[in-house]
Amino acid sequence: MTTPTLLIIDDDKELTELLTDYLGAEGFVIDTAHDGPSGLERALHGEQTLIILDVMLPGMNGFDVLRKLRAAKSTPVLMLTARGDDIDRIVGLEIGADDYLPKPFNPRELVARIRAVLRRSEARKAVEAGGDAATVVVNDLELTPSSMLCRVGGEVISLTSAEFQLLEVLVKAAGKVVSREELSEKVLGRQLSAYDRSLDVHISNLRKKIGKGQTGERADRIKTIRGTGYLFAIESHSGAGN
Repeated sequence: MTTPTLLIIDDDKELTELLTDYLGAEGFVIDTAHDGPSGLERALHGEQTLIILDVMLPGMNGFDVLRKLRAAKSTPVLMLTARGDDIDRIVGLEIGADDYLPKPFNPRELVARIRAVLRRSEARKAVEAGGDAATVVVNDLELTPSSMLCRVGGEVISLTSAEFQLLEVLVKAAGKVVSREELSEKVLGRQLSAYDRSLDVHISNLRKKIGKGQTGERADRIKTIRGTGYLFAIESHSGAGN
């Protein structure tokens, strides 16, 4: 198995040196950049397994780096945000980050987050290499795990890896409630914590991207079951109410 290569884009040189030593000891190959433009250049032209991206960067902030990167590549990105700044976390996830971690953080937590994102990425590659390639169809939505392809009404919808896996779990359980705890463990690779907004943001992004159901404005495809979790609705075409 190829050793994972991480690109750390952060202007805090002391932190990047510390992380280079710590993550190197965990079996990762580390590359670093200390400003937005050079970090983007390395990300676009390198073959990194995962990118650790700080929000506050000289030359170009982390959000702009992520926007430009996502226009060209789907390399997994874990964003570093200021502690308590929910806006940064939400914006990062909306743009296409796979996960985030607030500063300051425990290096062990960073390793756990990295490994969780990489597990998702490896699972997707395994499917592409010949796993469950069957297309799942619910109403007018089609998911093909082998190519990470989502179509709604025949139109291709672009999803991040986290969004796709979240939708896949919900669609395969269509008509049944999936708890937030189960979604967090299956998709994010961690137990759900009280103040973690990641699932909420991913669900919100999915609703915007896949739109309403064939019944128009009557209901979202993904229903919130208060206090429990989420349900992907199976639409009735009888025209006789819900």
